[in-house]
Amino acid sequence: MRTRLPLRLFVSHTAVAVVGALVAYLTVRLLAPALFDQRMGMMNGNGHMPGTGPATGAQVHDAFRTALDTALLVGVLAGVAAAGVLAALATRRLLRPLNAVRTATRQIAAGRYDVDVPLPSEPELAALATDVNTLGHTLAETETRRTRLLGDVAHEMRTPLTALDGYVEGLIDGVFTASPDTLASLSEELRRLHRLADDLSGLSRAEEQRLDLHLVDADLAELARRAAARLAPQFDDARLTLVVDADTVVPVRADPDRIAQVLTNLLGNALLATPAGGTVTLTARCSGGRGEVAVTDTGVGLAAEDIERVFERFYRAPGQSRRSAGSGVGLTIARGIARGHGGEVTASSPGRGRGASFTLALPLHPRS
Repeated sequence: MRTRLPLRLFVSHTAVAVVGALVAYLTVRLLAPALFDQRMGMMNGNGHMPGTGPATGAQVHDAFRTALDTALLVGVLAGVAAAGVLAALATRRLLRPLNAVRTATRQIAAGRYDVDVPLPSEPELAALATDVNTLGHTLAETETRRTRLLGDVAHEMRTPLTALDGYVEGLIDGVFTASPDTLASLSEELRRLHRLADDLSGLSRAEEQRLDLHLVDADLAELARRAAARLAPQFDDARLTLVVDADTVVPVRADPDRIAQVLTNLLGNALLATPAGGTVTLTARCSGGRGEVAVTDTGVGLAAEDIERVFERFYRAPGQSRRSAGSGVGLTIARGIARGHGGEVTASSPGRGRGASFTLALPLHPRS
């Protein structure tokens, strides 16, 4: 059973006080009689001071007080010394896990994120050590994502840049002519670079909560219907059934353009994740003080460990092919936009191959 830190500190302080007092008492108890006998020994056996008459009561009292003062002085010094030694041992034992935490934090600050602090017996210090270990692991994952981000951005940029470089060299060498088709290909590659730059800029603003929001009273259900109407032709081309259940008014305070961006992303992802013949259902409703829009598909689904990770920038669930030309930060931006509105975007799925559901939730804002 682990002892809680406040109780352990109380016990340690009490033990120091008790040991100090006990040592002082024993010292005085053992030393005082000997010192008194020594003082009385300076008198003769009949209680006479050498060369004088019988000892008076004042002289005996003075001898007792001198012996007691000396014994108390020695006892207090001995008690303080014993208490100091015990306090040093207790402090050293209590500081050992804190020193381990300090060492770990210095190593983490130096970039060694794989450091694990041993868990001490005190629950409070164990919780602190656990938090430091969690911090290290989180920073390690962040560093891994940062490295992967740089690699992904470089990969995203390499393809259009290589194509542009090839077209330009071809034009210079006379291999290509400046025909409309060639210029159209150049324009397409430039648009890819422009889209990547826009996505990275949006990602940065979303993660740093620097979104420029223009909030107005809006109907979340109406925004959902508009987004579905815009993408309906793409669902028809993909031979998918799009079901819209958004007849209830869902009053919110939101930036319509930003929310449309989120809904378009959720519907677009469902479109890409669902094979031909499948169904995507969009539902808008009020629930528990929040307005919700759920996009549910019958597509590839998600494993339990991927449900939260799909919101990480550039993360793609294992075993799923890259089905779009997007940069892979759409869901990260969508969640950032929702949180900028005081809401959230969440995901759920019964498993791979069994479809998934993404829900945008915003606080209700009844119109006056």
